[in-house]
Amino acid sequence: MPPKHHKDHIHSHVRCAVLTISDTRTPETDAGGQLISALLAEAGHVVVWQAILPDEVLQIRCQLGEAITTHVAQAVLLTGGTGLSPRDNTYDVVAELLDKRLDGFGELFRMLSYEQIGAAAMLSRALAGAINKTAVFSMPGSPKAVELAMKRLILPELGHIAHLLDPADE
Repeated sequence: MPPKHHKDHIHSHVRCAVLTISDTRTPETDAGGQLISALLAEAGHVVVWQAILPDEVLQIRCQLGEAITTHVAQAVLLTGGTGLSPRDNTYDVVAELLDKRLDGFGELFRMLSYEQIGAAAMLSRALAGAINKTAVFSMPGSPKAVELAMKRLILPELGHIAHLLDPADE
């Protein structure tokens, strides 16, 4: 199917949950989570739930499940916990729960990030995929990384991805 035809089938108002994974962020200092929410709203999507939680495996797993089941999010966007430090657990939890991986997201994110920060881009474990009919995007915690992921990768395809995962849900 040609790309133009794909763009004819998109959800224009995707229900999204935003999860900031951090041991130090507060609602006042959560620049990444605030940016995700603002960019989603600007694009016409709806933030149905937003939370900040510590980088703890069980809490990430539970909150991700809650975003999908209780808040009926069509997409969950996580920021933080994607690095290599011992406290960075987001990648491991999300990778374990994905039914389908969207490897191109992480690959493209690192490629675009390389243009901005050089070889340090390889340290990012950004990833995306689907859990059942819900799109999941996990990106680094820095506002610059969030802006890159949102503007260059997620927002241009979010409605299309939501449609592919659940064509009947608009």
